[in-house]
Amino acid sequence: MKIAILGAGMVGRTMAIDLLEKYEVTSFDLSANALAILKERAPGVETQQTDLQKYAGYKEMLSGFDFVVTAVPGFMGYKTLEAVIRAGKNVADISFFPEDALGLDALAKEYKVTAIVDCGVAPGMSNYVIGYHNEQMNISSFECMVGGLPVVRVKPFEYKAPFSPIDVIEEYTRPARLMENGHIVTRPALSDPELVDFPQVGTLESFNTDGLRSILYTMGHIPNMKERTLRYPGHIGLIKALMKGGFFQSETIRFRGMDISPLEFSSALLLEQWRSRPDEDEFTVMSIKVTGEKGGKTVSYTYDLFDRYDPVAGLSSMSRTTGFTCTASLQLMINGLFNEKGVFPPELVGKHEPCFRFVMQYLKDRNVNYAVKEEY
Repeated sequence: MKIAILGAGMVGRTMAIDLLEKYEVTSFDLSANALAILKERAPGVETQQTDLQKYAGYKEMLSGFDFVVTAVPGFMGYKTLEAVIRAGKNVADISFFPEDALGLDALAKEYKVTAIVDCGVAPGMSNYVIGYHNEQMNISSFECMVGGLPVVRVKPFEYKAPFSPIDVIEEYTRPARLMENGHIVTRPALSDPELVDFPQVGTLESFNTDGLRSILYTMGHIPNMKERTLRYPGHIGLIKALMKGGFFQSETIRFRGMDISPLEFSSALLLEQWRSRPDEDEFTVMSIKVTGEKGGKTVSYTYDLFDRYDPVAGLSSMSRTTGFTCTASLQLMINGLFNEKGVFPPELVGKHEPCFRFVMQYLKDRNVNYAVKEEY
């Protein structure tokens, strides 16, 4: 079986290594350096240097493949997914683009394609959890807190980006949508800061981000839902200062006879500041809490994750927790556990208990372990 992976960044690389154990894998990317790093780590992976923004060529490019994984930057994610669907290929996607993926549902049905989208850690595993428990109980509230951080804190940012800086900045600037008392409300990103203690790392600050995405609509009957991002204390103030200074504005400005985008310029500068070293120790921390009524009793389920860089495999925690959820989603299609046609965020897949159990076991087999606590 042949699998195409579009994007050879940190997460795309991890997924290629994972899938190579059982399948023929070809990785596509414009960056020769990214492909070279992957080839050095996994010589068995085929690589093709390709401009993935040339969407018209996807049908020919993907003609020899059975399945596709997309892991491109968010700004090109929607068009990439659309092109893959038009090529008639079943796909697992973690590009986390700002557009509504469900807008491609009719197209996927027309081309008889199964597309599982947003299948990373959060969104991703958080969606699988809410989708599963929504079938088991009447949920009244859902909260997810998640962050990926370096173990060694280096001022001023105390942060390293597992994704493109421009995608992280988008998370900091896009208004956050929450569900409160049955109504969608919008608050600025970085708002409502709160200090939270985690046994493994100490105190972190949490803040609103726009991570609920599809579940605002697919799970719109749940009255209270929110997602919050975790960083080391002080990070919010630093990012707000950059925002106030105009460093993240997308409109071009005139500088020395040239039109430049402050956002693109800042992203280029932050790329080096936020770049993780190949062997840098880092961790992912996440806590998901689902509360509601089951069997006439109030019950809550908490899923806690603390995962660190794997020095043996040389894979970052964020790439593992994100990438393995995506490759698990792909395996659902390969193994025939999920084959409905259309576009499906993970909550619409996780509602099927065999799918949810498969993903949880797949992660456990790769030492990504969620501690589950049930409280009445």
